[in-house]
Amino acid sequence: MRTDQQTIRLSLVAPNGRMGKAIVAAADADGGFRIDADHGDVIVDFSSPEALAGSLDRATRSNVPILVGTTGLDDFADRRLAEAGRSVAVLRAANTSLGVALLSELVERAARVLGTDWDIEVLEMHHRMKRDAPSGTALALGEAAARGRDIPFRRDEARSGRGLERVANDVGFAVLRGGTVVGDHDVIFAGPEERLILSHRAENRMIFARGALAAARFLHGREPGLYTMRDVVEAL
Repeated sequence: MRTDQQTIRLSLVAPNGRMGKAIVAAADADGGFRIDADHGDVIVDFSSPEALAGSLDRATRSNVPILVGTTGLDDFADRRLAEAGRSVAVLRAANTSLGVALLSELVERAARVLGTDWDIEVLEMHHRMKRDAPSGTALALGEAAARGRDIPFRRDEARSGRGLERVANDVGFAVLRGGTVVGDHDVIFAGPEERLILSHRAENRMIFARGALAAARFLHGREPGLYTMRDVVEAL
């Protein structure tokens, strides 16, 4: 239990969802947070793309920072997030695991160091109930690879049929769904006669909840702007 920091009030957009329940449990264990549905110091939204507009409107009207962990967002949502970031601190995270945040940095560095004759493939697996594919985390890892090579992010769509030779610098994605898998991600760098595989395995949803608390602590009192989990890791 933490006693050396101010208690931070969290307003959860979907407190009864899987992530909402995990964050409540993590907050109880941490001791530095309190759930307050109406007067939070930080709004936490792990709900659905349809709820994003209302969450951002609430954050800007109340002048309260917001953590957005919802995946499956479109380009219009990106514009909404950027606009909200001019008024309040906004942290968007496809994955709030601190391990995944570090993995993203490793992927970016590997892509920078390894030449373009190393092809990049992202393999992800999640539980049978996940609605979007590839996962937001997989796409974020692909974007990290593109940053490392200083190229626009361009992805191979699902492969089926003939004439599917690789296009240089494209990031390929493979998706598996089944069972109760919380989240597996592999980034494969396939080079001439060798492969480098960077991996992360989520064994329990609580890792995302604890990362969300770290993100909320980072956001508390933060100046307006757009932030990522990399900012959280660098502030630890």
